[in-house]
Amino acid sequence: MFGGGSIQLGRIFGIRIGADPSLLLILVLIVWSLSGYYEDRFPSGSTPLILAAVSALLFFLSILLHELGHAVEARRSGIGIVGIDLWMFGGVAKMERDARSAGEEFRVAAAGPAVTLLIAVACWLAAAAISGGGAASDALRLEASGGDEVLAVLGYLGSVNLLLLAFNLLPGFPLDGGRIARAIAWKVTGDRTKATRFAGTLGRAFSYLLIGLGAYLFLVGDLFTGIWMAFIGLFLGQAARSAVAQTELTSRIEGVSVADVMDAEPVAVPVDLTADRVYDEYFLRYGWPWFPVVDGDGRLAGLITRGSVEELPEAVRATRDVASLMASDPGNAESSLRVDENEPLETLLGREGLIRLGAVLAVDADGRLRGIVSAEDVRRALRGSPVTI
Repeated sequence: MFGGGSIQLGRIFGIRIGADPSLLLILVLIVWSLSGYYEDRFPSGSTPLILAAVSALLFFLSILLHELGHAVEARRSGIGIVGIDLWMFGGVAKMERDARSAGEEFRVAAAGPAVTLLIAVACWLAAAAISGGGAASDALRLEASGGDEVLAVLGYLGSVNLLLLAFNLLPGFPLDGGRIARAIAWKVTGDRTKATRFAGTLGRAFSYLLIGLGAYLFLVGDLFTGIWMAFIGLFLGQAARSAVAQTELTSRIEGVSVADVMDAEPVAVPVDLTADRVYDEYFLRYGWPWFPVVDGDGRLAGLITRGSVEELPEAVRATRDVASLMASDPGNAESSLRVDENEPLETLLGREGLIRLGAVLAVDADGRLRGIVSAEDVRRALRGSPVTI
């Protein structure tokens, strides 16, 4: 649902930034819409199109900063970040686990709106520095007069961030306002699952309101806005149901640690073994596609795959050791392949390694390999009565 097939654009603070292909569609629509807005103010040449394109890019930069606010606060709280994806509905910071307390949930949820508010304030201050406070306020109301292109862009960016702030603070899960509502309900009840159900109910209620508003706008002739509003309402309703279902699911493994479900006798390859011996003694013997690699003290050194060995000519396998063939070093393994054995099992649900490799590697505080947790191990822990929403 949240841009799972995104294309990586880069990394900020080590966080993967991705863009879903749907982002291109919405960028084109925004540029098309804003071109008419700017053409009324700057009717000559290519200026309206350039300003529209710049405004659209700055809008999504604002969304990225909003999500980075969530991500940075989540990291401060010890929550790993899988990445940030931008897509047609905005953006999402994908976290490795849910919050463990109401206070943690509140801080992470409020961080994004706080960044958005700062952007809007910064736009007003910049506009005021250019043309004075009155003109800046007019610009944020999209009522700027005159021919200052920078003022017009600042006005649009400030106003759209205020709109984004207001929308995100609606108390409908999984919007930020809904997450704040969940944090408050969690604090009052002391039960995360009950709080999520309450916030999910609010989310579905707001989704029905948006669908109804979209239908009304459609009937009175505002076809595009009506369809778009109804589409957002449908999305929010489904997202609320999915979020509640996920919380119900993870509540089944509350208190279960990685060590409780891992295979505590993992088969590992010594880092100094030659490629020919690895192939004969491990890949041919066990038939597995990859193995963890450990050093002389049992510390996780990385990963070796069957393909990396088979790519070598047989004549040179005896001259190459595992260290030169590892598909991953400890730095790469830290975020996606390895997990502390004492971590809650819930933290594995968003792990890239579990999705990509089908397993993650459990280590102790000194980095020694203690076990392997497969996707099937996690599924067994999650099994139980069907969840109905």
